[in-house]
Amino acid sequence: MISANLSAIFYLSSGVLFILALRGLSSPETSRQGNFFGILGMIIAITVTFLSVGNFSSGFIYVLLFILVGGSIGAFIAYRIPMTAMPELVAGFHSLVGLAAVFVAISAFINPEAFNLGIQGNIKLGSLIEMSIGAAVGAITFSGSVIAFLKLQGIMSGSPIIFKGQHPLNAIILISIIILIYLLCSTQSSNLFWILIAVSFLIGFLLIIPIGGADMPVVISMLNSYSGWAAAGIGFTLENTALIITGALVGSSGAILSYIMCKGMNRSFFNVILGGFGAVDDKSSISSKEQRPVKSGNADDAAFLMKNASSVIIVPGYGMAVAQAQHALREMVDTLKKNDIKVSYAIHPVAGRMPGHMNVLLAEANVPYDEVFELEEINNDFANADVAFVIGANDVTNPVAKTDPQSPIYGMPVLDVEKCKSVLFVKRSLSPGYAGIDNDLFYKENTLMLFADAKKMTEDITKNL
Repeated sequence: MISANLSAIFYLSSGVLFILALRGLSSPETSRQGNFFGILGMIIAITVTFLSVGNFSSGFIYVLLFILVGGSIGAFIAYRIPMTAMPELVAGFHSLVGLAAVFVAISAFINPEAFNLGIQGNIKLGSLIEMSIGAAVGAITFSGSVIAFLKLQGIMSGSPIIFKGQHPLNAIILISIIILIYLLCSTQSSNLFWILIAVSFLIGFLLIIPIGGADMPVVISMLNSYSGWAAAGIGFTLENTALIITGALVGSSGAILSYIMCKGMNRSFFNVILGGFGAVDDKSSISSKEQRPVKSGNADDAAFLMKNASSVIIVPGYGMAVAQAQHALREMVDTLKKNDIKVSYAIHPVAGRMPGHMNVLLAEANVPYDEVFELEEINNDFANADVAFVIGANDVTNPVAKTDPQSPIYGMPVLDVEKCKSVLFVKRSLSPGYAGIDNDLFYKENTLMLFADAKKMTEDITKNL
């Protein structure tokens, strides 16, 4: 049994490590160190919680058993999951955080004596407010994350699901949650508690279904924030310092990241968190693919253009992740460098399905960090580059974001790929991107479409080089 003062010190230490982890993860150069700090902080937090259970009683054994079972399942899933499915994994884990908050709130409401919160029917008011908010946010996080997972996995359509009266209904439900929390704190009725959880599950579902696939990276970040606030709320209920600190860190960092991404995509932050409030009808937001002529080529053509170039900009996207082409891409770039061709990488903030997706893949292939540039740093360079090699990116290179006010991605900053002298676009077909709209870049005079698997095409180009 560890003393309360010692537990507080260790929890504070884990909180400091979590802060250092966030700082480290803010840059590719220090991301491994940041990841290590996060792991160490979590080990300390789990160990202290484990030692705080008490003597070697049945409860102690149960805690050990569930740590081993949960840890083994998590390690197995993380080991087996491909990088392309990382966004789905994150959404799935967010749902579990939300569900855990709901279960803790249920336990505290049913048996408040075990948590020193009073007795059933006479729970401390402050604790009841904290537990109610934690349960509501946790339920919203769980059901919202499940919908995000289904959309990302392709089980549910990535298109916005909109019906008449949707936003007034969401507003009524959100107001009813506030009223239910007030009534629950006044009466401490178990029926109201269960109704609160059920209604919160429902609003989580309704908030996410109207959000389209193009905004899914923002949703992932937003749900991450929700899971943090749910954990912080339950931390106050349990008077657990580690949960409060960690939850506040995750909640605030997730909210800030969501805001930054919304700004980068020209999306309204409040529209997204309120379930796409003000979104246009699905029929008007999805444009049909026009039957226009395109120029297509092969690996020989691409190699010829690159050989005669002095500078090449690589634009990776989700297609590269699906094909696992990052290592083949690195080999191609190494070959170009041997021919004294300048090569750099252009990364859009929402390339892939979650923030940093492309950075992680390129780091996995040992691409030097100083060759990787964000949109703001490299966008002006496209006009002076000889070749842009777009490998699997789509929506983030679509010029209609700057020209068509009716487009669902209008106003979103995109990479100015069309300004290059030549554009090589690797894609399996002319199918639209995740936003569901046709890409005008396919039909530009300076674009050469390379219809093939991204990895196979890149390998063939390298052979020709």
